[in-house]
Amino acid sequence: VDAVRVYVNSSSENLQYPVLFVVRQQKGVLSWQVPLIFRGLYQRTYNYQEVSRTLCPSEPTPETGPSDQIVFVDVASMAPFNITYELLVTRLENFQLETNKAFNFTASPSQPQYFLYKFPRDVDSVIIKVVSDAVYPCSVVSVQDIVCPVYDLDHNVEFNGVYQSVTKQAAITVQRKDFPGEQFFVVFVIKPEDYACGGSVPSSIHGNVNRTWNLQRTKNLQVTIVPSIKKSVYVQAMFFSFVSFLSFYLGSVVVAFVHYIRVRRKASAGRLSPENGSGIMTSSLPITASTPEGSSYGAIDESSSSGGRQLSSPERGLPAGSDTDSSVEEESDFDTMPEIESDKNVIRTKVFLYLSDLSRKDRRIVSKKYKIYFWNIITIAVFYALPVIQLVITYQTVVNVTGNQDICYYNFLCAHPLGVLSAFNNILSNVGHMLLGFLFLLIVLRRDILHRRAMEMKDVYTLDYGIPKHFGLFYAMGIALMMEGVLSACYHVCPNYSNFQFDTSFMYMIAGLCMLKLYQTRHPDINASAYSAYASFAVVICLAVLGVVFGKNDMWFWVIFSMIHVLASLALSTQIYYMGRFKIGKYYLGIFRRAAMVLYTDCIQQCSRPMYMDRMVLLIVGNLVNWSFAIFGLLYRPRDFASYILGIFICNLLLYLAFYIIMKLRSSEKLLPIPLFCIVATAVVWAAALYFFFQTLSSWEETPAESREKNRPCILLGFFDDHDVWHFLSAAALFFSFLVLLTLDDDLDMVRRDKIPVF
Repeated sequence: VDAVRVYVNSSSENLQYPVLFVVRQQKGVLSWQVPLIFRGLYQRTYNYQEVSRTLCPSEPTPETGPSDQIVFVDVASMAPFNITYELLVTRLENFQLETNKAFNFTASPSQPQYFLYKFPRDVDSVIIKVVSDAVYPCSVVSVQDIVCPVYDLDHNVEFNGVYQSVTKQAAITVQRKDFPGEQFFVVFVIKPEDYACGGSVPSSIHGNVNRTWNLQRTKNLQVTIVPSIKKSVYVQAMFFSFVSFLSFYLGSVVVAFVHYIRVRRKASAGRLSPENGSGIMTSSLPITASTPEGSSYGAIDESSSSGGRQLSSPERGLPAGSDTDSSVEEESDFDTMPEIESDKNVIRTKVFLYLSDLSRKDRRIVSKKYKIYFWNIITIAVFYALPVIQLVITYQTVVNVTGNQDICYYNFLCAHPLGVLSAFNNILSNVGHMLLGFLFLLIVLRRDILHRRAMEMKDVYTLDYGIPKHFGLFYAMGIALMMEGVLSACYHVCPNYSNFQFDTSFMYMIAGLCMLKLYQTRHPDINASAYSAYASFAVVICLAVLGVVFGKNDMWFWVIFSMIHVLASLALSTQIYYMGRFKIGKYYLGIFRRAAMVLYTDCIQQCSRPMYMDRMVLLIVGNLVNWSFAIFGLLYRPRDFASYILGIFICNLLLYLAFYIIMKLRSSEKLLPIPLFCIVATAVVWAAALYFFFQTLSSWEETPAESREKNRPCILLGFFDDHDVWHFLSAAALFFSFLVLLTLDDDLDMVRRDKIPVF
């Protein structure tokens, strides 16, 4: 295809009488003026006296065959005086781009460039890669259909086709099906200002000068068009994704089968005992509350202990199937000890607490209380996910209709479209969260069924031994993991600054539910209700939204948030230290006054040893961590506020989990092989996942052009990038983390509850 380029130059600087150039061709008319005027921000203008434009080529048709092109160039001016100009018409030698062959050229605001590309017969999709050694001037690359005129100026390049802003790197994936003629133009435009790419006003025009002449803004660019992946790679990637996570199902079946064989062998050998945790005991033993010597404060004698056991006596005579959710009691009905409120205060403020002291309520009512977590999170998930899905579909539609690829922050060097989706690989990689979340639900359901069967058989270990089995929080965690996959996929439909909270909302809930579950393990009677827990998560998500809006530069927001953060940490610490015996609802300020009084009398006035040393150490370290986060936020005000809050949640969860495991080992409890394996697997997989997470491939904290400088090619199967690997590994890491919480205290299944310490 032959193309012609017209170069014009005029020495006139009179903007009242410009020289007008009109080029008439067979299929169109192209016109411009000299001086050519570009407009920037704040009414600034940029005038150029040299202009060079490529004329829209006309390809010979089979009917007419080769023929000469006839072009008319009209030059006119209304000036009352003579104006000199120069006109030069040249033929372009390298107008058509070739596959896998780099082409270098130069462009400027008044001298844009565009080239033709034709799809080879065996190529259905290509990637246009554009690179430059210089960040500025800011430029735009556009892909347009073969239509005349070609939009190749700053003010009209966005009128047609697909386009991106460019600093040092850009990539656009183009599919054959989008161009019926199997060819397209690649247009390169240099912008008169750099604000669209994160730059500032050119240094030569700082001040009050609003008009600039012939500003030198030339940029050297290199374009390479390479074939994209074939359809077979899509199939391989989907097969790999599903098989990788379905292998976890196979592993779970194998572990369950081996465990079943071991239990049957031990049962047949008659080696079951109430202390080895390997079987079921069929005879009941008297249970007495025990306290260490010297801790007579709050001690309970045999009769008091028996009274405490009578409170949960209904569960000894449970008929089969009585543990169903036939009714839902009000929150006030969950407390089955209203008549001995003073006894509750005595028990929970003992120096040495045991699990029997905090598992005195009716198991049926407590289980129903925790199942509310499950039903509530399903409701939240439905109402949260539906508008999110609708919104991201709208985002994707806007991208497809307008062609503006600056809306979404993809890794364009590894963004593989499928259907209307621009980056299917980022969505597919979230399948692990959904598959592993469902698998975790199945594992929890299996344990729940086995526990119900044991209850129906009235096994002693299910009543008086081991950690009380409440599975509501585990079900909620499984749903949260599945929803994290759904919402992460929604976010990656069009990742940007506005919808990042979709990707993090259920991460907050996962971290919060894990902390609640860890606390509930040995505090089943005093854990937070589902309503207050989800209300707290709602407050956190509201703060995250406010942080997205106001957290960029507003100091007042960070001051208020840091105060809320510190006060909430102190209030929660006081509640944990005194086992919930402070009534925050009645004494909003009294809790802080009492905490200050205890701090003064115990630590300053007489410097006595804290009554609950282990809890005090945990809470001091936890408050130091949270105060450090608050100070960091005040000083640096990170733009990624959602990740900042998520970091607070994760650090608190890791701190609490480490404290729990240390105290467990310190209490001479042991880690069985399965939880030990899960702990090691969690640590290893999280370390690998975080490595890929910090391989930044894009950043909505910057302009789209600056974000594309971080783009990298695919690293797995030619289909997945580093962030996709993070999705795979983080799903596995969360799954192993959940298994740690599920199996961590399996060694206590045959240990009496009055011998299991609370920490």
